[in-house]
Amino acid sequence: MTGIHVLAAPTRMLLSGNEAVARAVWESGVRVASGYPGTPATEMLENLTKYPDLYTEWSVNEKVALEVAIGTSMAGSRSFCAMKHVGLNVASDALMTLTLTGAAGGMVIAVADDVGLSSSQNEQDSRFWGRFAHLPILEPSDSQEAYEMTIAGYALSEQFQVPVILRLTTRICHVKAMVMIGERVPHESSGYIKNPQRWVMTPGFAKSRIMLMFEREEKLRASAEISPLNFVVAGKDCSVGFIASGPAWMHVQEAFPNSPALKLGFSYPTPIERIRAFSKTVEKLLVVEELEPLLENEIRAAGINCHGKDFLPRSGELPPEVLKPAVARLLGEVSKQLVAERTVLPAQVFPRPPTLCAACPHLSIYYTVAKLKNITVAGDIGCYTLGSGHPWNALDVVICMGASMGMALGLDKGRTEVDKDRKILAVIGDSTFMHMGMQGLLDITYNRGNVTVLLLDNRTVGMTGGQDNPGTGRNARGNPAPKVDFVKLCEALGVKPERIRKVDPYQLPELAKALREETKIAEPSVIITDRPCVLIDDFKRQPAFKVASDQCTGCGLCIDVGCPAISEQRREMLKRPSGKEVMLQFAAIETAACTGCGICVQVCAPKAIVAAAVQTINFVKN
Repeated sequence: MTGIHVLAAPTRMLLSGNEAVARAVWESGVRVASGYPGTPATEMLENLTKYPDLYTEWSVNEKVALEVAIGTSMAGSRSFCAMKHVGLNVASDALMTLTLTGAAGGMVIAVADDVGLSSSQNEQDSRFWGRFAHLPILEPSDSQEAYEMTIAGYALSEQFQVPVILRLTTRICHVKAMVMIGERVPHESSGYIKNPQRWVMTPGFAKSRIMLMFEREEKLRASAEISPLNFVVAGKDCSVGFIASGPAWMHVQEAFPNSPALKLGFSYPTPIERIRAFSKTVEKLLVVEELEPLLENEIRAAGINCHGKDFLPRSGELPPEVLKPAVARLLGEVSKQLVAERTVLPAQVFPRPPTLCAACPHLSIYYTVAKLKNITVAGDIGCYTLGSGHPWNALDVVICMGASMGMALGLDKGRTEVDKDRKILAVIGDSTFMHMGMQGLLDITYNRGNVTVLLLDNRTVGMTGGQDNPGTGRNARGNPAPKVDFVKLCEALGVKPERIRKVDPYQLPELAKALREETKIAEPSVIITDRPCVLIDDFKRQPAFKVASDQCTGCGLCIDVGCPAISEQRREMLKRPSGKEVMLQFAAIETAACTGCGICVQVCAPKAIVAAAVQTINFVKN
């Protein structure tokens, strides 16, 4: 599939929530779409690049992405911005002033919460931003609603001159459903209208906008009370009534189809009077929300009796197997069957912890780093975060994107006499370095930190599926673009030219030598590794290797590399002449998975890894 086909008439398409949002953005006549890749939000912008008649960009981080969207809105054109939940933290500086200026051209900010932490460092409820920034929130429950609420978001944005937050979750982003779609409706831009009192947020001008923001919020609250996005589904069993939004609504409908329920699609400002009226029709009211008890607290503050997190968990999704026992406890009807539903875990396949790919250039890096002594390693966010796991255990601290640099400097400046000889290493990827790491390196050089930086350039945003960035020489559509020279960039940020080294991570002796030498020098240094991610077109597959079983001594060094193409064939216990027993690990290589990087060949002491005689499989990217 080369792209989404532009259709001549309204029809149905099988779309994920992300794809549905992208389609709706295009149909809404949006002129500019920006974002930064982050699971589960990535595919929104990826799909928008397939439409020819709007501008799309991967911005260097979420703050810049939001600022691009703000500028587009100021120009009177419709804009769209997409990011995951932690990305909105990065963009919040701009967001908290944007709420004062409001929007001119329609503006939708899609934020995807990773409920259940499938690929994130925390679990965060982005509905707080609506309350914090006094902005409306729309919460779709499936792909069709994601499409419809995106279109509705632009109408709402322009009606009230306000940016609209579209809150999605992983389940909405990635689950596919049939969606009724339409055609693109061009939107005429009003053009930029000079108005310093609105657009120049100095204290004097900002103060005059605060009351306008509060007045707007009250108008939005009145709109939420009558919005068709908020509706009641009747039910015969009124012992419990439910209030829900997003995927939790679908779970309620599945688990309790005969119970009355109030759906909040326009969930903030909270339509309290509509909730009050609904509460009078049921015996007990249960607020089903992922993750925090925001609605529950607001409903209770309004004097309406309800239940919520006193029976439901504050973390993770709320599927029927969680809801049913909770409601049973609420009604005092905890039967043995319901307890069993709650406590028995579903059957699982053999556990498969996440790992790096075969021939990933990070394999050799962590194999080498793990052998360094008296060192603390500050890691960062990316697929290379997996270096914290088995068999390398090579990362000591990981917090958020770009934090490896600042934490490394803090580890250096905060050390005491007992750690005076400890080496400090910061590990960061190319895209993460441009996202938020450059400032950290500047801080290291400016404050003369004794830190060595491993800048892992694999020529893509590997953690989210291979998107382009300013270091790849291609833009979001794959067209040629200026390419960052990391050596010159690091020099411009204050690193001495002689302290910047570029190495091939597949060459273990070269890599080990660079790490040993640079970590001994008490000043900032940068080692740039330069090999493409194995999943992008830039990677060139080489002939595979195999283990000559008659030559393998079971030393296990190749297994320590951590390559998933290498596995234990068998184990044997050997008793040495001293009487000490040692475990031998005899290895095998899956030649269909091997990409011929040669890392394992370099660590094999008995030279038992040789060229495979079988023909390897060449994977062709569609």
